[in-house]
Amino acid sequence: MSDSTTENCRHPSGATRPARVLRQVLTLPLRPAGGVWFFVILGIAALVMAPVLALLWQASQGSAMLWSHLMGSVLPHAFGQTLILMTGVGVLVAFTGTLLAWTVTAYDFRGRRLLEWGLLLPLAVPTYIVAYAYLDLLHPIGPVQDFLRQMLGYSSPRQFRLPDLRSMPGAILLLSLVLFPYVYLPVRAMFTTQAANLLEVSRTLGLSRRAAFWRVAVPSARPAIAVGVSLALMEVLNDIGASEFLGVRSLTISVYTTWVTRSDLPGAAQIALAMLVLVVALVSLERWARRNQRYNINAQRARMMAPLRIRGPRAAGLFALAALPMVFGFVIPAGYLAIEAAERFHSAGLSAQLLREAGNSFMISALATLAVLICGVIIACGERLFPSRPLQIAQRISGLGYAMPGTVLAIGILTVSAGFDRRLDALMQSWFGLSTGLLLIGSGMALGYAYLVRFLGIASGSTEAGLTRFPRSYDHAARSLGRSAAGTVFSLHLPLSRSAIAAGGLLVFVDCMKELSATLLLRPLNFETLATHLYGEAARGTYEEASIAALAIVAVGILPVILLARVGRQGRQRAA
Repeated sequence: MSDSTTENCRHPSGATRPARVLRQVLTLPLRPAGGVWFFVILGIAALVMAPVLALLWQASQGSAMLWSHLMGSVLPHAFGQTLILMTGVGVLVAFTGTLLAWTVTAYDFRGRRLLEWGLLLPLAVPTYIVAYAYLDLLHPIGPVQDFLRQMLGYSSPRQFRLPDLRSMPGAILLLSLVLFPYVYLPVRAMFTTQAANLLEVSRTLGLSRRAAFWRVAVPSARPAIAVGVSLALMEVLNDIGASEFLGVRSLTISVYTTWVTRSDLPGAAQIALAMLVLVVALVSLERWARRNQRYNINAQRARMMAPLRIRGPRAAGLFALAALPMVFGFVIPAGYLAIEAAERFHSAGLSAQLLREAGNSFMISALATLAVLICGVIIACGERLFPSRPLQIAQRISGLGYAMPGTVLAIGILTVSAGFDRRLDALMQSWFGLSTGLLLIGSGMALGYAYLVRFLGIASGSTEAGLTRFPRSYDHAARSLGRSAAGTVFSLHLPLSRSAIAAGGLLVFVDCMKELSATLLLRPLNFETLATHLYGEAARGTYEEASIAALAIVAVGILPVILLARVGRQGRQRAA
């Protein structure tokens, strides 16, 4: 190459063109689309993933002998009990929820409007409260068995007593009474929006109304049934109070006893890892059940299904039969709690301890709800303003915690929080000679962190649902008028989606109030909530002491039921 050619390829500073291009690439600022939003959202996703990674690390700390012991003596029994419980509950809630949804959708009878929202009421009663109420009601010396012995002429429990509720069938029945609305709600929505044309075609082909239900309606509702059953089974995995009260040694109980009773955190982490595998399998099964399920309806010609009018004794019998799950799942336990709470209040009043525990519950739930809503809004709005593959993945990661049982999440949170506390304490001692101690765990911030990870998916999902109601052209118009990303969020996104954000916040607050498993394991010393107070009294057998706390939790749980009933009524009006 001639000197002139070489000179043409050189920069005045002496660098050749390839070197100059490489230097320009390396000196470019690392600023992906979204800027600060991108890194904040990735940081929130990292907070959600940290407990999962910590759980894997904690499980690896156990010895091979410990893992062989768990595989040989602990996991087979606990895994078998959990599978039996999940199978029984899954079958019952699928059958009950689907049949009730069809009843209130396909038939018009007196009391149908009451059932439409009344069948949602069992969602207001946590599983451990239902177990607590029925254990006291059906105790051998409780009111039900005393009444039956008086009617039959017996004088002592030795002469007559009902089968013990503390059994696997009892656990399956009680959990199903509370969890069937998870199937009833989406399946009823599916039946309500289903075109009448499909059923009319099946009737013209000679199918009876009952046959059309099994051969047309149920197959078309399989996606909704799969979603509802998977949500109910997630609640079964997360349950710790009802399973322990009813004598079922599930995986959740094994994690709790291995950690708290035996002080074996690596062993508890290994059992929790097995639970996490079961959760992944459950989610995969739910997605597999909904594969290739697509139903398109011509909106111009579709008619909503008209219910068949029923009158007379048949209508009364249908109402009584459909009301049984509502009566046993809500009316009886809630009525019993109200009576017991009234007696307790008249005899002893509200103790200072109970008021303090109620204040603790509201304080930690309100602070956690605020943090969850802020993070959820950031994730949903950021992904909408700067759509990209990394942010979509981060949004999916944000919902991972809702699928994790509280005991599994608690182990990961404890590992992360303890590691942070140790390193912060070491740094403060080396720099300033001060000891911070267990800052996160001792102050309750670890419990708030658990609530954030557990319920972040609710906030981000509800915000995203609110944002999808208006087109992206609104965002483009705001940005073209000079609005920044934050200005677009405050002036456009928040006002237009405030009802969805408020609904998500209400659900998060109620879930925080009811959460038991993570609260039991991560609460600071001398910090009790209404849920842990109820658990402690029921574990000691002093059921009457916890009636006021249980009734307060049920009263708070009714709020999202009212919201769901209102949304369902508005949806039917729009469909009409």
